[in-house]
Amino acid sequence: RLERFLTMSAEDNMQVVNLTTPAQFFHCVRRQVMRPFRKPLVVMSPKSLLRHPEAVSTLDDLAHGRFQRLLADTSGTPVRECTRLLLCSGKLYYELDAERRRRGATHVHIVRFEQLYPLSRADLEAVLGDYAEDTDTVWVQEEPLNNGAWTSIRMRFGDRVLGRLPLRVLGREASASPSDGSAKAHAIVQQRILDEAVGGEA
Repeated sequence: RLERFLTMSAEDNMQVVNLTTPAQFFHCVRRQVMRPFRKPLVVMSPKSLLRHPEAVSTLDDLAHGRFQRLLADTSGTPVRECTRLLLCSGKLYYELDAERRRRGATHVHIVRFEQLYPLSRADLEAVLGDYAEDTDTVWVQEEPLNNGAWTSIRMRFGDRVLGRLPLRVLGREASASPSDGSAKAHAIVQQRILDEAVGGEA
């Protein structure tokens, strides 16, 4: 229950991450050990990424990289050509990226929030600072809207990221349960989220 950890993180009480690559995991754990202070670290990454064929890192990433709180878009499309910016966290990134490639949606950029708390304005500016003010910006999550990171994200940004990127949300309807209770129902709703995120109207 990600939202509960984020609630308890207020006032720099703990760190919450949702990592998507082996290198990010390595550098995050290394950072935790090497820091001169101790702060609880909550890692939300699911076991499924251990066997995901695209969740890989190079030896150079491990040897010379560093932990990044946000991961910028990797599509290669220039920022000036982006008309929709998807913000997400965790394994959902790989589904969104696969849907983007399937549709050839080069106008869509995807930014990963590897660390959900804490985040500084400098972290956000470094990755999101070059996007145009009219870029359709969407927080996408697979959890119901009353679960997951959305409540924390909305509290932090309101209706605009960095005060200028108009923000809306896409996820499952609010629910008392974190899951649908049916794998088939889950897959149907998940595909709807992917369709709306990548192919829906701005």
